[in-house]
Amino acid sequence: MQRFARTHRRDFLVASSSVLAGLPLGLSNLARGIAMDSTPTQAPPNQSDSKNPKAKSVILFFLCGGASHVDTWDMKPDAPLEYRGPFQSIATSAPGIRLCEHLPLVAQQSHHLAIVRSVGASVSTNDHHAGYYYNLTGHVPDPTFLSLGNDRRPYADDWPFMGCVVGAKVPQHPDLPNVVTLPHKPSKAPYTRPGQFAAKLGVEYDPLYVDGSLDKPLQFQAPSLVLTGDTTAGQLQSRTELLQRMNRAQRDLDRVARQSHWTKQQERSMQLLLSSGTTRAFDLESEPVSVRESYGSTVNAMSLLLARRMVEAGVPFITIFWKENEAIADACKSEGAWDTHGNNFECLKKHLLPEFDRGFAALLADLHQRGLLEQTLVMVTSEMGRKPKIGDPRSGGTSGAGRDHWTHCQSVLLAGGGVRGGHAYGTTDRYGEYPADNPVTPADIAKSVYHAVGIDNLQATDNQGRPYQLLDEGKPIQALFA
Repeated sequence: MQRFARTHRRDFLVASSSVLAGLPLGLSNLARGIAMDSTPTQAPPNQSDSKNPKAKSVILFFLCGGASHVDTWDMKPDAPLEYRGPFQSIATSAPGIRLCEHLPLVAQQSHHLAIVRSVGASVSTNDHHAGYYYNLTGHVPDPTFLSLGNDRRPYADDWPFMGCVVGAKVPQHPDLPNVVTLPHKPSKAPYTRPGQFAAKLGVEYDPLYVDGSLDKPLQFQAPSLVLTGDTTAGQLQSRTELLQRMNRAQRDLDRVARQSHWTKQQERSMQLLLSSGTTRAFDLESEPVSVRESYGSTVNAMSLLLARRMVEAGVPFITIFWKENEAIADACKSEGAWDTHGNNFECLKKHLLPEFDRGFAALLADLHQRGLLEQTLVMVTSEMGRKPKIGDPRSGGTSGAGRDHWTHCQSVLLAGGGVRGGHAYGTTDRYGEYPADNPVTPADIAKSVYHAVGIDNLQATDNQGRPYQLLDEGKPIQALFA
């Protein structure tokens, strides 16, 4: 961490006791509902079942809002203008792969990429909550997503985020959490997106959330790991005193599912706070200026660089949720990210694609140069694609030059971790509306992630001792792997 803030002691006690739940300071009612009402299940066994798993870590780069597949990595140059838009495609370092002209740096790294263009299986709600859930868990959203829409909160019995499944199945990191999410938790409360939590696995497997700042992109802070008030590092050495204080702070929380679970959180919090490895991993200022500049200066760029440091530190699963820039929200008729209901092409050209291009290309090159790409699965996805026909009624129709939500089809980028680079898997129809050849679903993508890290056994046990499968649907896309 860059520095430790100084506030009230009780804030520290509450925050540090909730580190594994990834809960920030000041527990909200929603967070309490997620963390405290869930009944922990028996943890799945730590294991890697495949004989030769390639990926030791996974970096998931999630383009919040719904990135346009037809304007980026599945362009349709022969489609009518009202579908294809003004962007041209360019050749890349991979023969036969063409990308958008506004991705020149990623084009140079395309020999590392496998582009899955045929991810389909429509979501009936056509909204963000359901898209997050489907693409993060591999499970089809249940009927509550249709009836509640954006009021659908994360539930304790939801299916778990694929990152939490990986974190639960592989050995525990000695110093750091197995699952780290940065630079924010989408979306703004009370509209927290379902699908990003451990849910029915139990809060013990939730990510550690790390906050980044648009104004200070080098500074990242995990609220759960901040020393505050008059609590010193020396006092932390006294295990008895620390646990006594946490037990008193426990009474300020509504309830805790099981005492054993609470004890595990206490012990893990103290280990993280005392670990020198925790501080080193978050110290971006120790990176050479030239490396930082290669990624760019934004909080999303620095999140990618921090992810690379997490890989070096041996963290199994790191998620970067693209952080919105509210300064461009009005221009894009969005929240400042990839939800480009209006002015789609100018927003992509001037803001979103240059930032993505620089940061993502730098990540691939950096991992490759350090000999880390082969053991790191890198994935780019989103909650949906964008409607191929230009014009969203909510932003002026055709004249608004926007693209609406489109959950019927999207693309996923994969690199490293045993993935065979330089090719595309699957196709879409001539407009980019629906999968054509080799259609797959988010369940197949999730199973491919599990395959890359060597997880074949997806069995877990509920609180009644009954076994169940974490994901029945889907199968690994074997053609992706070398």
